[in-house]
Amino acid sequence: MRPTRVLDLLANLLVAAGAAWVGTRMAYSTFPPISVFAGASLYPVAVLEGVLGLLIRNRIGDERIGPGPKQLHPITAARAVALAKASAQVGSLAAGVWLGFLIWLLPERSSMHSASSDTPGAVTGLIAAVALVAAALWLEYCCQAPSEPPDEAATS
Repeated sequence: MRPTRVLDLLANLLVAAGAAWVGTRMAYSTFPPISVFAGASLYPVAVLEGVLGLLIRNRIGDERIGPGPKQLHPITAARAVALAKASAQVGSLAAGVWLGFLIWLLPERSSMHSASSDTPGAVTGLIAAVALVAAALWLEYCCQAPSEPPDEAATS
């Protein structure tokens, strides 16, 4: 399995931002108010993945890999990588949506009270989405298999 490509995440961000900007421009008046809590919904997942990354990194660093107790089972590491890859995609898409929303909101803040009150929730959401992408990439990095030491020449 290959590491997540940052260019793929940037493409997600740009496509989602464009779609969100168009959607917000067309239908903002039908949106419910955006609270800070709505924007903060990705923070717990980001924290969880950051902590999971530290735990996995410590187990790999201590060479506690295997099926026994207090060891990191290889299947668990594979599942963590799958979680990290999925979270990076979701985070980049969410960041794009919040960015597109903000690109529409910021110029409208002076003329619309609702745009001004929705801005803090959108900024919180954008930061939370970026934090999720960072935590996901960190978790993916922490799950890398340790490098094999080079073969030493046989001594006679």
